[in-house]
Amino acid sequence: MRCNPDTTNLGWILVLAGGLASCSDSELVGTLPDLSCGDLDPAFLADGGVGRDGIPALTNPTFVPSLHESETGYLRGSDRVIGVRVGDEWLAIPHNIMYRHEIVNLDRGTQAIAVTYCPLTGSALAFDRGSVGSAEFGVSGLLYQANLIMYDRQSDDSLWPQMRGAAACGPRAGHELVRHPLVEMSWQGWKELFPGSSVIGVSLFDQDAYSVNPYGNAYEHPNNPSYLGFPIPNDDDRRQPKERVLGLPAQADGSPVAFPFHAMEARGEKWVAEFDHGGAPVAVLWDRTLFAAVAVRPVAQGRHLTFRVEDDEIVDNETGSWWSVAGVATQGPLAGESLEIIPEAYVAFWLAWVAFHPGTELFVE
Repeated sequence: MRCNPDTTNLGWILVLAGGLASCSDSELVGTLPDLSCGDLDPAFLADGGVGRDGIPALTNPTFVPSLHESETGYLRGSDRVIGVRVGDEWLAIPHNIMYRHEIVNLDRGTQAIAVTYCPLTGSALAFDRGSVGSAEFGVSGLLYQANLIMYDRQSDDSLWPQMRGAAACGPRAGHELVRHPLVEMSWQGWKELFPGSSVIGVSLFDQDAYSVNPYGNAYEHPNNPSYLGFPIPNDDDRRQPKERVLGLPAQADGSPVAFPFHAMEARGEKWVAEFDHGGAPVAVLWDRTLFAAVAVRPVAQGRHLTFRVEDDEIVDNETGSWWSVAGVATQGPLAGESLEIIPEAYVAFWLAWVAFHPGTELFVE
């Protein structure tokens, strides 16, 4: 099916965004639910006010070629898209879609994936649904630390805070989802890197609705401290509240780490950080034009690679091949090769990231 908005829900979201934008941080939007959910601190649980499925998740929306202008006219070049690779196919799922749906359940061949985005916390994660019997996920209407809580439709009482990636309560409590790698960047950059890819198509009749951020453009400004009144820990001011960061969760032998976008932006058009995390090498690749950062394993054809930036290109020292921010070799002996994207790494707003990952070390100061 093509992506057609539910006009009732869309109207509610637009009214909500307009009304809540003026709330002070001390005002709690929604109510604390009468809910005991595992080890979730009830002080940070909130009812989003929409009810279960009040924000309707999508299942297998229609994808069209990314260069198909008639059904991609709802996107501007600077709009952000979430990209996932399924087999040999790259799919783009725009934030514009996720503002109103938050979850897209995909069945592509033998793979069942849930691509998720929480507009309040700016967090994009993808999960393999195979470990839960390919269950579809929906929006519960509840929030934890301002973050989307999902539920799975095979076990309605199992609740899954998105940024945990594990069920906090219900029959599947403690079950951790396998994460699926993704990338996130500007729409213009995506089309240039993946011209043969596909994106969710929107009919001409519906494009105006999907061209507007219902939360207001000011909501995502890095120095905006408002999370619309939903309770979230706010005592870490090392970065601006809504600066985007690329983070890697803690491993057994170390702390979580985060790479602030504005700090990387100051380093130049392209930039690379190389380090060990969880006992294995990691490279974080940065592209300022695409406003994108991706964490990869620096290994190709069984060979460990190291990198330099030369003439605004990311180049490996071992073969001289050029690499895109998505970890794809674009020129040189390794052209066409892809580095493994680390599935646990994801982008979120700083305050949300550190709320779920206390003790985060900032790799770039």
